[in-house]
Amino acid sequence: MPREAVWAVITAMYDAYRRGDRAGIDRLLHPEATIWDSADPTLITSGAQLDKVRDARPVDGPEETGVRARDEIVDVWGETALARYLLQVDFAEGEPEIVRTTAVLRLVEEEWLIAHIHENTI
Repeated sequence: MPREAVWAVITAMYDAYRRGDRAGIDRLLHPEATIWDSADPTLITSGAQLDKVRDARPVDGPEETGVRARDEIVDVWGETALARYLLQVDFAEGEPEIVRTTAVLRLVEEEWLIAHIHENTI
């Protein structure tokens, strides 16, 4: 059951992304979360930094038609979880982008929160 709960947090994050729901994503992040975003070389260590990276994403880039986390491997050790998966980003034209992703989650007051994400486009 803990593995399914962890994976539900990961998929909820991408569901919120597809809806353009930043607040929905942010609710899933631990207050001290860090992120290596595939589109930015700087380690994101705050909500303000995350918003800056989000705001810098090109609006005239290729049209995304889908985002799906797949091929997950999830391990849970007490109040810590590690999820490894591929993120597939589909576009209206061209090949999909595959992002190798690792997420670390912590159980805080019975709720899994994302403490770190590391993305690497392959």
